Amino acid sequence: MCGIAGELRFDNRPADLAAVERITHHLTARGPDASGFHSSGPVAFGHRRLKIMDLCEASGQPMIDSALGLSMVFNGAIYNYPELRAELEGLGYRFFSEGDTEVLLKGYHAWGESLLPRLNGMFVFAIWERDRQQMFIARDRLGIKPLYFSQTGERLRFASTLPALLKGGDIAGVLNPVALNMYMSFHAVVPAPDTLIAGIEKLPPATWMRVDANGQVTRKQWWQLDYGPNEDERQYSFDDWKDRVLDSLRDAVAIRQRAAVDVGVLLSGGVDSSLLVGLLREAGVGENLLTFSIGFEDAGGERGDEFKYSDIIARHFGTRHHQLRIQEKEILEQLPAAFRAMSEPMVSHDCIAFYLLSREVSKHCKVVQSGQGADELFAGYHWYPQVDGADDPVAAYLKAFRDRSYEEYRELMQDKWVQGDFSGDFVRRHFAQPGAEAAVDKALRLDSTVMLVDDPVKRVDNMTMAWGLEARVPFLDYRVAELSARIPAQYKLPEGGKYVLKETARQVIPAEVIDRPKGYFPVPGLKHLQGATLEWVRELLLDPSQDRGLYNPTMLDALLSDPHGQLTPLRGSKLWQLAAVNLWLSEQGL
Repeated sequence: MCGIAGELRFDNRPADLAAVERITHHLTARGPDASGFHSSGPVAFGHRRLKIMDLCEASGQPMIDSALGLSMVFNGAIYNYPELRAELEGLGYRFFSEGDTEVLLKGYHAWGESLLPRLNGMFVFAIWERDRQQMFIARDRLGIKPLYFSQTGERLRFASTLPALLKGGDIAGVLNPVALNMYMSFHAVVPAPDTLIAGIEKLPPATWMRVDANGQVTRKQWWQLDYGPNEDERQYSFDDWKDRVLDSLRDAVAIRQRAAVDVGVLLSGGVDSSLLVGLLREAGVGENLLTFSIGFEDAGGERGDEFKYSDIIARHFGTRHHQLRIQEKEILEQLPAAFRAMSEPMVSHDCIAFYLLSREVSKHCKVVQSGQGADELFAGYHWYPQVDGADDPVAAYLKAFRDRSYEEYRELMQDKWVQGDFSGDFVRRHFAQPGAEAAVDKALRLDSTVMLVDDPVKRVDNMTMAWGLEARVPFLDYRVAELSARIPAQYKLPEGGKYVLKETARQVIPAEVIDRPKGYFPVPGLKHLQGATLEWVRELLLDPSQDRGLYNPTMLDALLSDPHGQLTPLRGSKLWQLAAVNLWLSEQGL
């Protein structure tokens, strides 16, 4: 797990190594163990390393193989690299290191873009082909690892984070109206390739991009998530599906133990993270299994921790458990730092939870497993039944999921930012795509391949990597994702959702954490704005130096006059959404 950066020139000038160095320096937190640079003619690479798979210097980056004419930077983890290495050795390749980076490099030489479907892992990598004078960039299936880039007529430049990319210079920092509408509609999700900053894109998940020295770009989606059972699965019973879910999760959890360092678990006390702990115990992880939970002050009559449930799991499996309780004062103190760590502004209350939890976890280990993705894959949210039975599934999804209608958005924003119902059009286009027939499957596909990528997954990546901590997400093993998509909705929707997963979990973990109200990492103080937090938000929105001409003053006054009554359909604070934009822009110097 690392931070990567690079530049490819199209104007016959040498790459701007100084710009790449500035970008790479800003990625230090993602890779605190080592750094490296490589520059040759039109291309330059930068890398910050977090040593996980192979601790030796031979796996340092940028990795150069002069005999093959390839150089590469890579961020991520390839879990099946030993098997791929053996296959490559059978083809005659010889290796000078022991990790997964060189397997990628030689695998690309052997198979080209056909390497990608062979990979089980999370990754973004860029390979420069010296002899063909072209760069190949690819991102993993479910976008677990990020890549931001900016292309002009003179150069392509990329980085693991948007704030780092800004350090290269020559990007104006103007807001993108399309992305702003998405942000205000999808609780901060901006679907790829857009970002909040005009002129900066993010490579979509499951996409590769080939760029030659003249700036010509070829881009292709190399994987998609298709819904519905295979022909030989149509007669499967519920028990058949349940058995396959358990087998696939056992494999996904076990393969993510491959590391040269200890691996812990972020334990919220919910079904998903608790199941990971149980499966790790099954996989033979002994008394040294580390688990970590976080809690906050109560607010608005809402409890700020779920220690009751995480303690049950910690005791049941005998883990080395760590609790972290955060006071409101520390939330306010640390929020600016958390926003500096965000590639794009995120409004989820989980962000500060993951940021502070990662700070604590990084003192004990360098790798954790986390339960993101289960709700999107196995239908754990309340809107799926609403979409399933709707005459107009798109309208039902938008009503349940979207933070505000387009009409409300028009009232909220100043005129220059109101250029179309981009969020509504996006959902309509996505539901119209082939590959999912049932309405609920269309919603699950949208959430699994878009909303998940740019909210929970991005949140965990940004907040853990801010402390040099690698987070692995077994539910997003592509085999688990593909299996979940083939399971009929009738086995997911009952009993409040995730039915097949919950019944699978009964074979592994105590029933008390399954038969309980649905929870999450709660930070009530950011949902029920009050006290010092409310005053801080008010200052963010009313400070003349923070006024960027975004919001209609009348609507802003209405929100501030009733901060507790202005919640989104998903019970998020509309006021906090607005403040978060200002805070992120300020922390990025924009």
